[in-house]
Amino acid sequence: MKIFLSALATTFLIGIYAQKNLTLEEAVMGQYQQFKPKSIFNFNWVPDTDDYSYLESYTNLMYANVKEKKADTILTIKDVNETLDVKFQYFSGFKWKNKTSFYLTYKNQVILFDYKNKSGEKVQLKDNAENIELDPESGQIVYTVDNNIQYANFNGDEVTITDFEDKNIVSGQAIARSEFGISGGLFWSPKAEKLAFYQKDETKVHDYPLLDINEYPGKLNSIKYPMAGQPSEKAKVGVYSVESKKTFYIETRSGEESYLTNLSWTPDGKFILLAEVNRDQNHMWLQKYNSKGEFIKTLFEEKKETWVEPERPVFFLSDDSDQFVWVSERDGFDNLYLYDIEGKLIKQLTENRFVLKDILTSNTKGEIFFTATGKNPLNTLLFKVDLKGKQSLITPEEGTHQIKIQETNNHIFDAYSSHDTPGITVIRNAKGKIVNKLIEAGNPLADYHLSEAEVKAIETEDGLKLYTRLIKPKDFDPNKKYPVLFYVYGGPHAQLITNSWLDGGSLWMHWMANQGYLVFTLDNRGSGNRGVYFEHGIHRQLGTLELEDQLRGVEYLKTLPFVDQDRFAVHGWSFGGFMTGTMMTKAADVFKVGVAGGPVTDWKYYEIMYGERYMDRPQDNEDGYKTSSLIENADKLEGDLLLIHGTSDNVVVMQHNLALIKKFVSLGKQVDFFPYPMHEHNVYGKDRVHLMEKVLTYVLENN
Repeated sequence: MKIFLSALATTFLIGIYAQKNLTLEEAVMGQYQQFKPKSIFNFNWVPDTDDYSYLESYTNLMYANVKEKKADTILTIKDVNETLDVKFQYFSGFKWKNKTSFYLTYKNQVILFDYKNKSGEKVQLKDNAENIELDPESGQIVYTVDNNIQYANFNGDEVTITDFEDKNIVSGQAIARSEFGISGGLFWSPKAEKLAFYQKDETKVHDYPLLDINEYPGKLNSIKYPMAGQPSEKAKVGVYSVESKKTFYIETRSGEESYLTNLSWTPDGKFILLAEVNRDQNHMWLQKYNSKGEFIKTLFEEKKETWVEPERPVFFLSDDSDQFVWVSERDGFDNLYLYDIEGKLIKQLTENRFVLKDILTSNTKGEIFFTATGKNPLNTLLFKVDLKGKQSLITPEEGTHQIKIQETNNHIFDAYSSHDTPGITVIRNAKGKIVNKLIEAGNPLADYHLSEAEVKAIETEDGLKLYTRLIKPKDFDPNKKYPVLFYVYGGPHAQLITNSWLDGGSLWMHWMANQGYLVFTLDNRGSGNRGVYFEHGIHRQLGTLELEDQLRGVEYLKTLPFVDQDRFAVHGWSFGGFMTGTMMTKAADVFKVGVAGGPVTDWKYYEIMYGERYMDRPQDNEDGYKTSSLIENADKLEGDLLLIHGTSDNVVVMQHNLALIKKFVSLGKQVDFFPYPMHEHNVYGKDRVHLMEKVLTYVLENN
């Protein structure tokens, strides 16, 4: 018996000590590669069938029926290349056209390929083609070259839709710096008879210089960057007729610098609906135009003292419906409102006290499928609601669900994970019942010496929950004292802590924990997926409530006996860099070390579309801008601060960091600075290992 116990104990100890130590390079480069739980990549439903496809190793097209667990390889990218004499490296831009044919897009080539006949055709677009938008039914293609729009099709036709020599007139690209949910600038009508497109006039927007050191000698690349309070772009919507080749224009109605957002065609292609927002971003009009760009009427308006931010176009119930759903947070949370095409409110369909994320589709029964957090804001779940307002939860498993619904709504692809679940992939029916489990992923980190994160909630004085994540060393000893590294973002739309695998965290945090640290994160007021009351209190005073909440995190940590209360450090990027600077200056007695990457140091240097939404214009909120400015508060710095910036950053331009450093020099305060040449707003690729080594070594050496 003793021998058996001894052998068992030995086996157990070998299991413990055989675990691997994660290197920092593995943590940075491997999170979405060798340490990503097994999953299905690029899943797509095949039209008019109960079949689906996905990609294996990027180069093999897999195919299966919903009832089958095993998929077959029906095509390789080599087959496509040899048939059409092209050099695609993978199934890039994959999109089904029908049961047997699909499109691929790579650089300036578009392919239509029939996998059964092993035949296809290709279109060669002009050099430097970008923003390619393909209509799958007709095969018509529009795209941009520089600031203009081109048309092509598989018959060999080519048309120049816009031809502005003035580079300040930009057509077919995302406008408003991709705020308001804008991700593109080209919109086919339902039957591809017309094309709507965004256009912006940047004539009065200031040029901003970025240094290109790859040239010899170096040269300046000029971008348009509209800083808060300065002249902005002027938006239009063009409407182009494929048949007549004529273009009509829609102009703003509430001011020449207003925003035209969330463009949508009606199902019959006769009208365009778009949300116009004034530059102050506190008033929205849902406007209706005909296909010649003529104004018909304002369907309804929304106003708010803080801001109004439409992010989703109207959603029509079907291809022949004149009723649509609008998402609005007018009652404090995003809910669904059913309207007719004349702007009459028919019914508020949902009255949820939680955040809606996306409308996915609807079916012939009039049921609308959407994702939302549910009562736990860390989740992403699938719901449906009918036109009477009856709502059902489709995915009962808590966690973060990624959904693709079959056009007929007979089946639902669902890949989800949670704190305890690396990944499960299933096929469900429309009621949510699982009809096929495709994958139950194992823990890809099981052999590594890592601990689980602890997710908890602390409360504000008025009872709001602030969610926290704490990562401890694997060999944590409650009798020891540990320093703490805060990882912070804290800005609008972001949510760092989620009910998903690794809880929304990064593997480098676990590496840092194993260096003898507690790595702590708190989602403060102002961050995303919590509703108006939680998010809008930051208006005109960025950094104030956010700092209060981060300091609540400090007070919570100080109640834990294993926390070294004299060794708090903080790191963040972008808004998180702003928060890092705020915590290092306004709470200088708390935080000893900070690393601020790409920080906003004064909101007057930031772009109009984002900055003015939360801070208003500098000339209208002088006190707010001064209070939030890291430059104005630079004299309060006491600890060690490392500032990092990509020299080609076109989001938070490097003027932010340079202006702050100039102020530190004038104050006689020493700080550290590290540039990443030619990197933009963040550092990616293999250089990211260098970045994280720089960040974490600085903390380890100075805290």
